[in-house]
Amino acid sequence: MSSFTRRHFLRSTGIALALPALDSFAAATPAKRMVAINLPLGFLSEHFYPKDSGAGYTVSPYLQLAESIRNDFTVVSGTSHPEVDGGHAAEASFLTCAPHPGSRGFKNTISLDQHLASKIGDTTRFASLTLGDKSLSTSPNGVTIPEERSPAKLFEKLFLTGSAKDISAQKEQLSDGRSILDSVLEEARAMQSSISQADKDKLDQYLTAVRETEQRLTKADQWLDTPKPRVPPEKNPGDVDGKDPVGRLRAFFEVIRLALQADSSRVVALSGANNSLVAPLPGVSMGYHALSHHGKNPEMMKQLEVIDRATIAAWVEFIAALKNTPDGESNLLDNTQVLLGSNLGNASGHITTNLPVLFAGGSFKHGKHLAFDQKNNTPLANLFVSMMQDMGLEEGEFASGKTTLSGL
Repeated sequence: MSSFTRRHFLRSTGIALALPALDSFAAATPAKRMVAINLPLGFLSEHFYPKDSGAGYTVSPYLQLAESIRNDFTVVSGTSHPEVDGGHAAEASFLTCAPHPGSRGFKNTISLDQHLASKIGDTTRFASLTLGDKSLSTSPNGVTIPEERSPAKLFEKLFLTGSAKDISAQKEQLSDGRSILDSVLEEARAMQSSISQADKDKLDQYLTAVRETEQRLTKADQWLDTPKPRVPPEKNPGDVDGKDPVGRLRAFFEVIRLALQADSSRVVALSGANNSLVAPLPGVSMGYHALSHHGKNPEMMKQLEVIDRATIAAWVEFIAALKNTPDGESNLLDNTQVLLGSNLGNASGHITTNLPVLFAGGSFKHGKHLAFDQKNNTPLANLFVSMMQDMGLEEGEFASGKTTLSGL
């Protein structure tokens, strides 16, 4: 079996979990993965950021919860996306760095996850997973990729296989979809000689989107006859109350871990909650979004701290779970970068600078606080460049990031 990779073996058997370590696969290069998480309401900065920097930093109140994994992550402060403003609208630019997302003429650009997916997505059933309350993912021509909002439905998509009749129906639907696209492309090309240059530009964007859809349809067809990984049904987290932002994160985290372990996808973008619902946590009686606009009100800050702490605790559990999941001769965390951040450095003031960032896993040396200039921020996209290179991409820039992040 020396000519096979572990992934080939898993695909041929349809088994993806709880396999023993096989010597035949030991020499294979472990897969590199990336998970990017945006929490659109951020954290209370006074409890999040350490007051000193370097490897010997004193943990902040929030990061005391992460003491057990201190050497597995890096705290980053003093970074942001240049010219990305617009308060909550900045969520659209968290993984793209596209400037002025709140402006009327805003045009988004490709997101980090989709850029990675375009390079490595052909190796897995799903090129990428876009999850959560709002999509962080955009295609090369700025089109938003639809998100999956249900952890339970995500589990079903990843691990449940339909009957032979269901699969046949899916193949027919895919074929019909390509037939429609063929007709659309033919008509669109016929129009090109009789329209203005501005309309040609619009048409080109449209055709690009059609071609991307066609590629996804073709890939979906190729995977229909490949058995999905077998995961016990009890692993399905089920539906989570939309009022529970932390519970939803925990459910998504567990399904993401299973997806990475099964090698169903290697690129994940997850957005947290930004709603006015009251979280079912002890001591919380006001809506999450309203609490984020606390205006220094002590009671509101106290309630927001409850949600923040529970969120950090869920993230710590996720990182620990990745670390405790074997992956070849190492573990999933060693082979998975996990970026946790926010598009707002201060949600109460809609401030989009000095963004809170926790970066874990991958091939990096962690256990420190990288503190950059609080006023003249370093581009967060420099971290994106570091992430791309650790994923095996020989690229030196991404959007506003023109180099790697110093200190990693």
